[in-house]
Amino acid sequence: MTAPAPTLRLLVCGSADRGDDGAALRAVAHLLPRLDDGVRQQLEVRRCVQLDATDLIDVADGEACLVLDTVVGIEPGSVVELSLDALADRPTVAPRSSHALPIDQTLGVARAVRGELPPGSFVGIGGKWFGFGDVRSRSLRDGMAAFEQAVEAAIRRYTAPMLV
Repeated sequence: MTAPAPTLRLLVCGSADRGDDGAALRAVAHLLPRLDDGVRQQLEVRRCVQLDATDLIDVADGEACLVLDTVVGIEPGSVVELSLDALADRPTVAPRSSHALPIDQTLGVARAVRGELPPGSFVGIGGKWFGFGDVRSRSLRDGMAAFEQAVEAAIRRYTAPMLV
């Protein structure tokens, strides 16, 4: 029997050895085991140290995309959610995983190649400490529960139509 195609690509960005930059990895590690099997089966989870346009270009028709990352440009520990289109058109935050190109350019390349961005969202948490090691800032630690809740809510929103 063939498994059904995923309905949500989860792009988990960041580096676990760079302080607050590993927030998305930690959130997903805590969150995935708590999700129902039916929800997990709809996910395609990809780890990407650096978000690249190709991560978005090959999203299948009928599949949405959720990008998770630590950001600068907002209060450390606070959570932000934007549609991918809004992030491409008005980048008010700077995801830490966009090193090669700024996020609006990365999304712009994906949009140009695909014709449009895949349906989806960006969920980020403000970071403060990005030095080497696994030390996380107090602000980020205090905001992790809210970040995990926002990620879980977004996952459920995108996978809900399939849970009949």
